[in-house]
Formats: sequence, C-alpha cells, structure tokens
Amino acid sequence: MTKGDRYRRGVGVMLLNPAGNVFVGARIDNTDEAWQMPQGGIDEGEDDPWQTALRELEEETGIPPHLVERIADCPERLKYDLPEELRGKLWGGKWKGQDQDWYLARFLGHDSDINIATKHP
Repeated sequence: MTKGDRYRRGVGVMLLNPAGNVFVGARIDNTDEAWQMPQGGIDEGEDDPWQTALRELEEETGIPPHLVERIADCPERLKYDLPEELRGKLWGGKWKGQDQDWYLARFLGHDSDINIATKHP
C-alpha cells in the first residue's frame, strides 16, 4: 500500500469477554452516538500490526496486553471509504479511507481492568 492510494493503514480489534460479549465504545468526538470497536492507525516505524492493535487497545480502553489473548486474524485487510463530507475533516484530508488488519481477541481480565479515562479515550 502506497501513500498514493490515500488509504490510511490501520488495525481493529473485536474483543470478546469470557461470556462472548463484544466490547464496543461510544465515540466521544461524535454527536450521532457512534459506537465502534477499538481501532486506529499504524504509526510510522510500527511493522507488526498485532502489536499496533495491542497499543491501540490499551490506549483506548486501558487494557494491558497481558490481559489479551489473540484468537484469530481476519484473512484479508478490510478497506473502507469515508463519506465524502468527512474526507476533508478527518486526518487533515490526507486519507480517503482506511485499509485495516482486524483481529479477534479474548479479554482475560475483569471489568475493573478496563479504564477508558486514558490519554486517547
């Protein structure tokens, strides 16, 4: 993937608890009550998407990597385009969408181990 493709490389995590429930969080930067699973961009110098997924998960939920078990990888990257009205607003207009690696993971901790009062909630 080249920058000329204008797709931001990213990752996402579908995180299950022991009961099989999926973690989703409400976006605090959206007035439409948007919900999503933990996800984010791969930073320059990061070459292992799974490690990026763990970083993003911890940044957004406070869950440390040792409380996460990798179950499966999506066999292909998932690409999406932002709606036209958001392309100039998000990421400084640099990207028209994302191309993401997705992972299925199990949360090994307790609800008390989740702390969304992080630097990147």
